[in-house]
Amino acid sequence: NHHGKLKSDLRRIAFLICRGGWPVVSELPEDVALNPAKDYYDAVVKSDINRADGVNKNPERVKRLMRSFARNHGAQIGYTTLRDDIQANDTGSLNEDTVASYVNALKKIFVIEDMPAWNPNLRSKTSIRSADTRYYIDPSIATALGIGPNDLVNDLNTMGLLFETLCVRDLRVYAESIGGDVLHYRDKSGLECDTVIHLRNGRYGLAEIKLGGQ
Repeated sequence: NHHGKLKSDLRRIAFLICRGGWPVVSELPEDVALNPAKDYYDAVVKSDINRADGVNKNPERVKRLMRSFARNHGAQIGYTTLRDDIQANDTGSLNEDTVASYVNALKKIFVIEDMPAWNPNLRSKTSIRSADTRYYIDPSIATALGIGPNDLVNDLNTMGLLFETLCVRDLRVYAESIGGDVLHYRDKSGLECDTVIHLRNGRYGLAEIKLGGQ
């Protein structure tokens, strides 16, 4: 029946979100296909982030930063919000410059890739003043913090946000192959669009991302 088909489709999408788009996972059986994302997360926290700039970082702070990113992905937030999330369970002082250095290290090793703002009017300052949208490069990095496919099926709001990350990932791949960029749009009145695919010849298309049934 239709309800059973919808639930089956949601479970499949939830699995693909948690599995991620890593090259190796498409060849793995489902019972182990979620492991590469978890292994990648562990490697980032324990060693990879330190290789980005040669500076040793507090692993617990890295974990809290990545959890904050998971909580705020798809949103325009500044270093203050990220700092406050990390600081909530941190005994030491933490300034925004330190948070920025952690974020930049994650960017250098391609864990996160923020989405810039777009404005069709080159003379407008709106895009310059708008905060970037925070995204992991792959939704499985967010779920590697301790979320599984069943958790997503039982929490469709979270699943919808991670589905957006999955779509942004694929849109970036396709857009970059034809010399395009993926950006977001939001004006002063609050009018917003999830993604704008902008090509170098000036052509562009706007797309809203919604999980079916939302």
